Amino acid sequence: MFELMKATKKEQNAWAMYDWANSTYNLVIGTAIFPIFYSAVTKDASDGAEGDNVIFFGHIFKNTEVLSYSLALGMAMVCILAPTLAGVADYLGRKKMFMRLFCYLGALSCASLYFFDVQHLERSMLSIVFACVGFWCSYAFANSFLPELAEPEEQDKLSAKGFSFGYAGSVFLLVINLVMIQVFDISARWCFVTVGVWWIGFAHYTFYHLKEHKKDVKFNTKVIGNGFNELRKVWGQMKITTRLKGYLIAFFVFSMGVQTIMQMASLFGTKEVTRIDENGVEVVGLASGQLIVAVLLVQVIAIPGAMIFSWASKKWGNLNTLKIALFIWAGICLFAYFVVHSPMEFYIAAGSIGFIMGGTQSLARSTYSKFLPETNDHASFFSFYDVTEKVGLIIGLLAFGYLEGSFGSMRASVLALIVFFFIGLILVFLIPKREKSIEGRVFRV
Repeated sequence: MFELMKATKKEQNAWAMYDWANSTYNLVIGTAIFPIFYSAVTKDASDGAEGDNVIFFGHIFKNTEVLSYSLALGMAMVCILAPTLAGVADYLGRKKMFMRLFCYLGALSCASLYFFDVQHLERSMLSIVFACVGFWCSYAFANSFLPELAEPEEQDKLSAKGFSFGYAGSVFLLVINLVMIQVFDISARWCFVTVGVWWIGFAHYTFYHLKEHKKDVKFNTKVIGNGFNELRKVWGQMKITTRLKGYLIAFFVFSMGVQTIMQMASLFGTKEVTRIDENGVEVVGLASGQLIVAVLLVQVIAIPGAMIFSWASKKWGNLNTLKIALFIWAGICLFAYFVVHSPMEFYIAAGSIGFIMGGTQSLARSTYSKFLPETNDHASFFSFYDVTEKVGLIIGLLAFGYLEGSFGSMRASVLALIVFFFIGLILVFLIPKREKSIEGRVFRV
């Protein structure tokens, strides 16, 4: 039977600090420094390929296609590893052990990007794949602590605090990285090393203070089988939990759009926006400084976005607030396709993305947590949440890359994402108002 941990403020803050630690991957590697570095080193760098084309396993691809496909591979690995190990973690009572393991994998993979070599692109992209696996798997285990650290009515606030910590921490490290590059003329490669050090360093504060209910079970040959039994038990519960199942389906669809935009937005600025350079000539692509300004704008505005959406969920309920968010996401896609051509228009889109991103991410996590039945198998339940998100992202990235390759423009890919938001919005409307299958677990969401 599930028992809520009597979490202290220090434990809750320690959990939120993991967002501070690992969100530097999302910003520095996923959004800001690495995409700019990657675009620069892969342009006209592969023998036999010109412009933004690269040679990858003997075939010519656009450089952004290769990045999309590499991230999709990482997500596919997460979809296999996360649920398998979540069942084992619940059986052993060792969520924090797996969280630590993948933290180390992700952080060290980020640091290994120092050795990125476009002439050995296949090998170099492995660092991106394993950084992705480390980040998302460790995050899945971190998320599973949320329902153990706060009562349902407090989970929106704690989830928002975690994301706010993450946005603030990642901006802080990004500023340090920019000073390294612009003031001290240090190679961007060292920024990837700082991400690994930052991630591991601050994560230890979380590992030290975060507690869990350990079980007196030793690791043996039966553990994997028992882990799968935990997953089967959770799957059985999910099938009869109508609201949770309905929400997970809706989340699967709209997360295709949300996560894909977050992954590819900065690359849109390098390919689809024109500017006037210092010689008065119109050129394609934001300057690196302009792109960094947009990225910082996203992160800074995301902090009040998370807090405002937490407040809105108390006033109007989680699902109604999510409906508003999805409608805004669809509007941003239309704005990007039809309007965004200049740096100022891109900044407006970036600010809008930041605000809605902060609210959507924190609210999506806490809404799922509120729908959970009484259980001790939180890692297993959250593994389904994370796998759902990653499968959606895989589809989104593959569709994004394919459409860009087919039409020669990222605008077609952006416009296609609007479909995910509208279908997701419809599915949120279809979620039942009350849970009929779970006793005593009805909340206003």
